[in-house]
Amino acid sequence: MVTLHHIITSSQGLHARPVTAICRCVLDGSSSVDIACNGHLASGDNLVGLMALDARRGDALEVSIEGPDEERVAAALRGIFERDL
Repeated sequence: MVTLHHIITSSQGLHARPVTAICRCVLDGSSSVDIACNGHLASGDNLVGLMALDARRGDALEVSIEGPDEERVAAALRGIFERDL
């Protein structure tokens, strides 16, 4: 299992564009991804669930990735976080 931590620095927070990129990344892989923020949890492939996290600038995301391609998925998610969040 791989765990990522990211503090949102974008003034827009976790909005539609990065959520779509996260879902696409997770759906392209075969690992299970869960994202937690402020005591709430969403599956990384659930667009509505991720939007419902209502993560804003300064909030911490904790991402758990488990599966056969977890390292590749983690690297791709890191790129999305650094670029968009």
